[in-house]
Amino acid sequence: MLDKLQNKTVLVTGGAGFIGSNLCETLLSNNIKTICLDNFATGKKENIQPFLKDKNFKLVEGDIRNLEDCHTACNNVDYVLHQAALGSVPRSIKDPITTNDVNVSGFLNMLVAARDANVERFVYAASSSTYGDHEALPKVEDTIGKPLSPYAITKYVNELYADIFNKSYGLNTIGLRYFNVFGRRQDPDGAYAAVIPLFVKQFINHESPMINGDGSFSRDFTYIDNVVQMNMLAITTTNKKALNTVYNVAYGDRTTLLELTELLKKHLSDFDDTIKNVSIKHRENRVGDIPHSLASVDKAKKLLNYNPKFNINDGIKEAVVWYWKNL
Repeated sequence: MLDKLQNKTVLVTGGAGFIGSNLCETLLSNNIKTICLDNFATGKKENIQPFLKDKNFKLVEGDIRNLEDCHTACNNVDYVLHQAALGSVPRSIKDPITTNDVNVSGFLNMLVAARDANVERFVYAASSSTYGDHEALPKVEDTIGKPLSPYAITKYVNELYADIFNKSYGLNTIGLRYFNVFGRRQDPDGAYAAVIPLFVKQFINHESPMINGDGSFSRDFTYIDNVVQMNMLAITTTNKKALNTVYNVAYGDRTTLLELTELLKKHLSDFDDTIKNVSIKHRENRVGDIPHSLASVDKAKKLLNYNPKFNINDGIKEAVVWYWKNL
């Protein structure tokens, strides 16, 4: 699949982050020239430390809010995998201005820089939050509701800008609506840590995880390897009908938060049997959270030949091994 990228250069923005570093790792393991742009606001230098000695790897320390940094990073680049963003619904509610600056102004800077550099394709991280208050399941790409948070607005604006840049300037884009991605290198620390690494760390420390609500809310949890597969398909596809649109990136199944905690207990107990006795606590639902999320991945399967290999159980099993070794 990645043969066509030989002698090409791929820029990964946010390449020191959770998803970005996994993309860099895959590209480098296939001997592909890789540039990482990161300001280390949320990315971690240890995520890319192993790559620094690779002759195919180049680090550009810069901020997507600075157009000059974007132009520098895009110089002589063939493909862009744009992952740089300020995630988290709660963070966007607390600080909508910074979220907008990074996710909208920064995104626009990257589009301009990619256009000016005559980049062949611009693949970007979109979000399942774009579905907003649309209640029907599964989520199908063509039908969305009203956004429920500043973060969701910014990610929808990304899709609108990408569409306009294709129509106005001929820049080929693909948006990937991520659904609750988890796996190796996802940070368990900080006020806005994602639920799976946070719960894993708490279980390892024999602390009771705190579930928002009664635990019946469900998500289409998506293992990182499925996400990497979709990104690679998006930059290598030769199907012109697959370009200039958006895709759900998920497994296509949903798991409640209570079911998730039981899975985590099950696989963590392989390392520490006492974890199965750790209790669960509950608190009020969080503002901006949707009750249920489930993706249809039919479009990605049809147009990109997407074939997710990891269901929630297999993904959790892999992730837990990584966390046990690295926490």
